Amino acid sequence: MSARASEAVAVITVISMQLTKFSDYALRVLTGDRRVTIAEIAAAYRISRAHLMKVVNSLARAGYLTAHRGRSGGIVLGRPAEDICLGEVLRATEPAFAIVECFSTNSQCVFTDRCRLARVLDQALTAFLTVLDQHTLASVALKPKDFRAIFQTARRPTQQVRLFG
Repeated sequence: MSARASEAVAVITVISMQLTKFSDYALRVLTGDRRVTIAEIAAAYRISRAHLMKVVNSLARAGYLTAHRGRSGGIVLGRPAEDICLGEVLRATEPAFAIVECFSTNSQCVFTDRCRLARVLDQALTAFLTVLDQHTLASVALKPKDFRAIFQTARRPTQQVRLFG
């Protein structure tokens, strides 16, 4: 194979854009309509209480949640659901949207300076976030009866509950 041909050969990786579990859990936590405890959320979604505590702490620090301590404690939205865009939440919870190596700060890709694919993927990522910016928590929140049903179902150990994905 000539030198020119070997330069043209590149390994193409299938791009799989998937949100982190942290962001997935953040969206689940934010879709409720009433004060709930971390224990209730963990049971309803069958997720780790320890991991959920990290998510809730992060969301509270960012102002998305307000935590109440004590006997009637729990968490509630820190702002009206109509004022919280999904894109905003994901920008706050995703560590990076490095869907290809050259988007990361430590890129080792030899094509970075010449690559035209990165620009297209950047446009796709922008479009993805633009669509999410058009939707608020209120537009995707569960109806109160559905929210209550999930938390009642969580008390039944044999049934799995999935809201997203």
